[in-house]
Amino acid sequence: MADSRTSAERTLHARIGAYESWARTIDRSARTAPARQAFHDRFMAEVDEIDREHKLSDEQRAQMADAKRKAYYARLARQGLEARRAKAQKSNGAPVKGAVATDTGMQPDDSA
Repeated sequence: MADSRTSAERTLHARIGAYESWARTIDRSARTAPARQAFHDRFMAEVDEIDREHKLSDEQRAQMADAKRKAYYARLARQGLEARRAKAQKSNGAPVKGAVATDTGMQPDDSA
């Protein structure tokens, strides 16, 4: 049976369901713990590929995983910048000032 609702109606229905679900959640941290652990495990798996024999200390491995996580977010920031730039150039041809990611957050990039 096909859903006759529009995309906007389906989105609104899903949003209402999500809000209701979160309204019934007493311990938000516990609810999201498995996802946070999986996200951490993703970067540790990348470290495992580099340090297959586990010769590095746990501290060194944690530092490598943290660097992998920072690189992941920096790539996301770059992709966002590229998408905004492409959208602006498509709509009016104007260049978009960018931002460069640092380990402390976003810094304005005056070179764009």
